[in-house]
Amino acid sequence: MTIVAFDFDGTLSDSEMTVLLGDRCGVAEEMAEITERAMNDELGYAESLRERAALLDGLPEADVAAAFDEVVLREGAADLIAELNDAGVTTAVLTGGFERGVAAALDREGVSVDHIVANRLPTNGDESALTGEVEGPLVEGTKDDALADLADDVGAVMAETVAIGDGANDLPMLRVAGLSIGFEPKPAVEPHCEVVATSMAEVREVLLDRDVL
Repeated sequence: MTIVAFDFDGTLSDSEMTVLLGDRCGVAEEMAEITERAMNDELGYAESLRERAALLDGLPEADVAAAFDEVVLREGAADLIAELNDAGVTTAVLTGGFERGVAAALDREGVSVDHIVANRLPTNGDESALTGEVEGPLVEGTKDDALADLADDVGAVMAETVAIGDGANDLPMLRVAGLSIGFEPKPAVEPHCEVVATSMAEVREVLLDRDVL
C-alpha cells in the first residue's frame, strides 16, 4: 500500500491561507513575514502559527469564508490526485494550514483525498468571528508522526510512503518518508530532499519513474 502525502500551502496550492485571511483584516504583510521566517526554519512553527492566528482575532465569519474561497489548487494538482486515486494509491494532505481551506479547494476541483490532517481556527460562541486561537493535530504535532500514524492505519510501511513539501515544517516527514520530493523547497529544506520538482507535471514524472503510478 503506497501513501503519497502532500503539504498544501506552497505545494498543492500556491495560496497561503494565513496571508489570504490576513488580507481581510489588513495584516497580510505581517502574516507573510512570519510565514517566511517559519518556512526557512528561522522561527518555530507552533510559535509562528499562534502569532499569525492572534492577528486574526475578531475576523468576521463572512471574511473568513471569502478568504477560503480564494484558496486554489496549483495547475495539475487535481489531475495528479485523481490519477493517484484511480491507481489505488492512498492520498493525504498533511498541513499546518486549515482543514476548511483545503476541503474548499479540493471540492471546487471535484477531487478528494483519502485523509486530511490539518488545523482549525475556532470561532467565538455565536460563530460570528475568529477567536485568535488555533487548534489541531499539527500545531505542536509534527508531520513525521502524522505520516507514521497514517501508515499504521492503512497497513503500510514507511518505505512505501512518499512525502512532498516545501517548508521547514515539512522536514520531519521528508526525513522519514521512503521518497522525499521537495516542491520548490526553501533553502533550508532542499538538502533533505531526494528529488526536487517545480511543477506537478514533474512530480508526476518522478512518481512514474519510481513506479508509484
